Amino acid sequence: MKTFRSNGKLLLTSEYVVLDGAKALALPTKFGQSLGILPNNKGNISWQSYDENNELWFEAILPLNLDLDASETKDEVSTRLLEILTAAQRLNPEFLKGSNGLEIKTNQDFNRKWGLGTSSTLINNIATLAKIDAYQLLDLTFGGSGYDVACAQHNHPITYQLVSENSPKVTEVVFNPPFKDQLYFIYLNKKQNSREGIKTYKALRQNTSNSLEDFNTITESLIDCQHLSEFEALVTEHESLISELIEQPPIKFQLFEDFNGAIKSLGAWGGDFILATSINNPRDYFNSKGYDTIISYSDMIK
Repeated sequence: MKTFRSNGKLLLTSEYVVLDGAKALALPTKFGQSLGILPNNKGNISWQSYDENNELWFEAILPLNLDLDASETKDEVSTRLLEILTAAQRLNPEFLKGSNGLEIKTNQDFNRKWGLGTSSTLINNIATLAKIDAYQLLDLTFGGSGYDVACAQHNHPITYQLVSENSPKVTEVVFNPPFKDQLYFIYLNKKQNSREGIKTYKALRQNTSNSLEDFNTITESLIDCQHLSEFEALVTEHESLISELIEQPPIKFQLFEDFNGAIKSLGAWGGDFILATSINNPRDYFNSKGYDTIISYSDMIK
């Protein structure tokens, strides 16, 4: 079986404003998703997806010619999968041609509710399989800035910037803060829909041209930061800037006002993971608030 693998993602800076051209610091995760493919002679695509416990959570039989109408699919996952494969064939008409059948198996090693890139890792794996540009496939399917696809393709922290429409500048950077043992990721027990977050942000029609340089400066400063106190000040300033743009209070004010450390939302606000800084392991604090998934920086980030 031929196998491809893509990394998950976390966006440390410039959530939302990355869409407007701000420079973002993005972190590929140790968690990711693989896709294996094996030819067969069944005349169709047999698809199986397994979760982090290696348990089957989705399976479908799809036609090789992809002519199944979306209304004929049995569920939302099948519909979306058919849309992705059809888009891949639009970008490469030779994709799937000449095949007598395929068995495709995906395995992800993280909870798909976590928001670490179930969609982006799938998009990148299918793009690799179809020998097409993953950013183009993303644009035809889920949309978004594309930083998640960049993380899927890189094994080191990156800066990501849309220098022109649909033209990303991706640069690997050294981000290895001496205080990384004081950084923790906490899951908020709530899956956030990134597409809805983007839609809401665009509906606000905020003029970010005057603030983009502020976000660029924070991103560069975080990369070079050597002291936890400076890091905390930078992420707090970042939270304040985003709060003004999206007209929402920072998550620390909403849920963790008594926490002794800085807290930053990651990606679309309101769900998925947050970043917390703490001299000591904050597990007891977050457990007492009802949050049980606390992952250290070293266990999360490549």
